[in-house]
Amino acid sequence: MSEYQYYEFQALDRPLSREGQDQLRALSSRARITATSFTNTYNWGDLRGNPRRMVERYFDAHLYVTNWGTHRLMLRLPRQALALPTVKPYCLDHHIDARTTRTHLLLDLTSEDDGGDWIEGAVDSLAALIGVRDELATGDLRPLYLAWLSALAAWELEDDDENEYLSCPEPPVPVGLGELTAPQRALADFLRVDADLLAAATQASPPSPRKSADPTKTELSPLIAALPEKEKDALLLRLALDPEPQLRTDLLHRLRGTTAPTAIPGRRSAAQLLDAAHTLRTERRQHAEHERAEARARHLTALAHEAESAWQRIEAHIATKKTTAYDQAVALLAELRDAYAHTGRDTDFHQRLTRLREHYQRRPGLIHRLDRQSLR
Repeated sequence: MSEYQYYEFQALDRPLSREGQDQLRALSSRARITATSFTNTYNWGDLRGNPRRMVERYFDAHLYVTNWGTHRLMLRLPRQALALPTVKPYCLDHHIDARTTRTHLLLDLTSEDDGGDWIEGAVDSLAALIGVRDELATGDLRPLYLAWLSALAAWELEDDDENEYLSCPEPPVPVGLGELTAPQRALADFLRVDADLLAAATQASPPSPRKSADPTKTELSPLIAALPEKEKDALLLRLALDPEPQLRTDLLHRLRGTTAPTAIPGRRSAAQLLDAAHTLRTERRQHAEHERAEARARHLTALAHEAESAWQRIEAHIATKKTTAYDQAVALLAELRDAYAHTGRDTDFHQRLTRLREHYQRRPGLIHRLDRQSLR
């Protein structure tokens, strides 16, 4: 299988200038470059530019996917939209990193898995994930917590020092972990968040107090009227000089306060979360095994009740003298053996099997298949 690397960058808050597009073209002659995006796939070679510096200078979001298991998402937000002290508790090892420039905060999320979950031909795109940037900008910390869970699971695989987990505190737990948005579910999949670890984390997360909704004229009119004149003038000036994409979010924050879920202090250690996830995983697997056993029992009971019909189908398969039909006959015989055993009629089955073998003893292909399945 050939090498595969996919790079995608998106400019969301403002389009790229012509000069910026020319500078990006110097990094790649094959990339698809528009006023808002840069995308390219590499089956050999690599991107000449530094993705982090490209995000710092040109873009607001970056996706990187490889067929050796690397998933990377970088987001750039205005510093006033998401503060570094808010993000820092969620940073863990090299999987989650945050830093600031003069004007922006850069969030870098990485998941590595060489287990082969990459699917050739799958569509890689920022589209499903980009919504988490707006959610973070409005104070929703669930994307950060999901990234921390992903990093914690990766850390567990890399380091088996129990004391490290005991001393690692859980970051603030956002409310609403049990009711993720579509972009958050996409992020959890992209970062390979363990479902049992998420379920364990959700146990300490209260439900969201209310769903976020688009503001109405009736709701906003009195709030705008109550704004101080000086603040209104400042907002109008910002709008007149340059209609900033962040302006609407800033204004809604000021008028309503954030409607996004808040967070409560984390009270568990990483070790406690991992232990809780292990317990849930064990219970889930036991439950699944119990359900499989019950379904198998129902199937065998039903087959035993229709045994005569099954024997007729077996005879019909054998009568064709085709190898594929022999395989089907033997597979059904094996199922029938289990059905007779399930209902306590082993002797009846073996008596009938013996007669069948005697009748078709001159069919070596069939007899060989029966022997291979211990149908003697």
